Amino acid sequence: MANITDLILSQVKSAAGSVEIPSNIKDTVLNGLTGAITGSLTKTAAKSGGIDQIKALLTGKEKAASSPVTALAGKIFTTDTLSKLKLGSGTKNALMALIPTVMGKLGGILKDQDGDGDVDLNDIILSLKGGSSTGSSSGILGAATSVLGGLFKKS
Repeated sequence: MANITDLILSQVKSAAGSVEIPSNIKDTVLNGLTGAITGSLTKTAAKSGGIDQIKALLTGKEKAASSPVTALAGKIFTTDTLSKLKLGSGTKNALMALIPTVMGKLGGILKDQDGDGDVDLNDIILSLKGGSSTGSSSGILGAATSVLGGLFKKS
């Protein structure tokens, strides 16, 4: 089973297909985007109220474009990757626009799995296991993959 980093990387690769990235820096850019998104999730989870911010994003209750998790990912990507590359402003802007796109693809992947009306730790565990008390068996990664499968392009 793939982990969250693999899911994020696959979405980064998919979204990056729409941007002209010079081949000599493509891996750096893709790894930078993936690292920024996972870093944002990690840093957000570690701060007070962060789990609620991530939950709002992953349940689709908050739009990716307005999420502080997305904003942090943009800051990390700018600082750790874009500032070190010699790219034109158009390419930089196009790459920055990928972050809310990828984060938006992650939105809605957590759902109430046990029918109790909210998303809690039990629902997360059921989602990750791929089962539910309501009969669904796709799992979080299966659901995300099916939604995004048509967009995925191998590099």
